[in-house]
Amino acid sequence: MTDTPAPPRTSPLHDRHEALGASFTDFGGWNMPVRYTSDLAEHHAVRRAAGLFDISHMAELLVHGEAAPGFLDYVLAGRISTMKIGKAKYSLVLADSGGIVDDVIVYRTGPENFLVIANAGNRDAVNAAFDRAAQTWPTARAFLAERADGHDFALVSGADLPVVEDVTDQYALIALQGPEARGILSSTPKVEITGTALDDLGYYAWTDGTFDGAPLFVARTGYTGEDGYELLVPVAQAGALWDAVLAAGGDAGLVPCGLAARDTLRLEAGMPLYGHELSRDITPAQAGLGRVAASDKPVFVGKDGLSSGPADAPVLVGLVSEGRRAGRAGYTVLQGDTAVGEITSGALSPTLGHPVAMAFVTPTSAAPGTELTIDVRGTRIPATVTALPFYRRNA
Repeated sequence: MTDTPAPPRTSPLHDRHEALGASFTDFGGWNMPVRYTSDLAEHHAVRRAAGLFDISHMAELLVHGEAAPGFLDYVLAGRISTMKIGKAKYSLVLADSGGIVDDVIVYRTGPENFLVIANAGNRDAVNAAFDRAAQTWPTARAFLAERADGHDFALVSGADLPVVEDVTDQYALIALQGPEARGILSSTPKVEITGTALDDLGYYAWTDGTFDGAPLFVARTGYTGEDGYELLVPVAQAGALWDAVLAAGGDAGLVPCGLAARDTLRLEAGMPLYGHELSRDITPAQAGLGRVAASDKPVFVGKDGLSSGPADAPVLVGLVSEGRRAGRAGYTVLQGDTAVGEITSGALSPTLGHPVAMAFVTPTSAAPGTELTIDVRGTRIPATVTALPFYRRNA
């Protein structure tokens, strides 16, 4: 007997999306809005005013206890134990091979408390990676304790392991992105900022708040290349918060946005998407994320695999073209008549007005300014290697 696949999960905001006329798609096992009106209109709204995204499909893990800082230094590629309370950090979960299991954002919420947000489709993989690391962490900890630099891992004499809680089902996550985001959030009824004021909140930082008396976690992070906030709220308050933010932003040009606009926005900003630019077959250095791995740490999961790949492994580059025909994921990249790589993401950039793409190519073809071609359904389209990102917002 063949197992029947589980139906996609729905967001706590699903009824709101239906009422707004959204079209849906299966993304990471969730039935999520792909658009409400037009991909272009939603994309431009975020660049020019603001967009509101339901990203409740993302996974949330709480890691706490006196062993938490050291354990996260071990299970993640970055150095987490030195983070300041109130800050956020981009990091990677690696396989032993050095390949990428997932990319995550870590928020330090206390001396021994952290929030880790992972991708929806990798929720189980990240939980499994944390479980495996828990089995080897005592051995790694003993090794570190014998070294003079063991203090770098915030070693403590108490519990051997932190508590890791998957709280994904308890919360909804809403992203408010765009140049008008701060003004909209500041004017949203029943939103009270109880920690650092929005005017003083730095990029990749978070603050405490409440919405209608319920706890509200406000992070100045996002996945669009624009300024904005990601709002974590208990499921019971999710619908009311969504309605309140939309109402507050109506005069400022705020619109609900789906995954299609989010994809072109993140592509313009040169942000990788798991399953396209990131996978277990790709190391951080290949994806241009070598700086994310704190290679000076004595030991962490995946460290040994980072230096074991071939010297000619393909690397991620940006490609820009003229005209209107864009390279798409899976299209071949050529130098002369030789295939040198493959597109991972590509689109006609709504902001820039010309095609852009990210691709993995051989290192000898990766220098900025290198002239290549993309095989677009049998037609060769000239493309030039360029540094990422394609688009950078004004500060």
